[in-house]
Amino acid sequence: MPSLAPHSVLIVSPMAEAGTFAVSLADTLGYPVEVAATHRAGLAALRRRDYSVVVLDSCMAEANPAGAELLWRNSGMAVPLQINFALSGGSRLAREVQAAIGRREQQQVVALRAAASVLESELKSTITGLLLQSQLALAEPEVTPKLTGKLELVAELAASLRQRLERAQFQNGSAQSRRLDAGPCTRGEPGARGLGAPGALLRSRSG
Repeated sequence: MPSLAPHSVLIVSPMAEAGTFAVSLADTLGYPVEVAATHRAGLAALRRRDYSVVVLDSCMAEANPAGAELLWRNSGMAVPLQINFALSGGSRLAREVQAAIGRREQQQVVALRAAASVLESELKSTITGLLLQSQLALAEPEVTPKLTGKLELVAELAASLRQRLERAQFQNGSAQSRRLDAGPCTRGEPGARGLGAPGALLRSRSG
């Protein structure tokens, strides 16, 4: 399975303490955290690079809903979080961002598995067609002994590749079933809401 992309976080907040939050969050998570003090600065940051999580201060969203919506539309595959920085502490912010990154990783894994499944299916179909055409060519009465040997080799290789693909698909399916059977049940933090796909906004309120 290909490795997941490294994470990064963007905080959009006018508060003077946002820089302190960012430094604490980067130390806790081990990921780079950037700060933008305005909607315009946030949009500029989103144009420069992709982020795993975009955190918007609730005061900015409430003061300028159109600006907040523009940020969400330009956040790409980042998980959006809207948090009241005036009421939420650094530990609460770290928990929310960690949970968002966990959801993003799960989404990436699902997408990678789906892409791998499609690729395996296409390869299997192509190899099956190659095997069939080789067998049909071998059945022709005018095939020379030299060409027969080459066609038999192609047929053997195609059959071997198909078996390997089928075995890999079976092993992947068995591994996923074991993970589902052994997966622990987790409980969310009281009052916390889950996120869907990127674009589904989570408003974290404390009080």
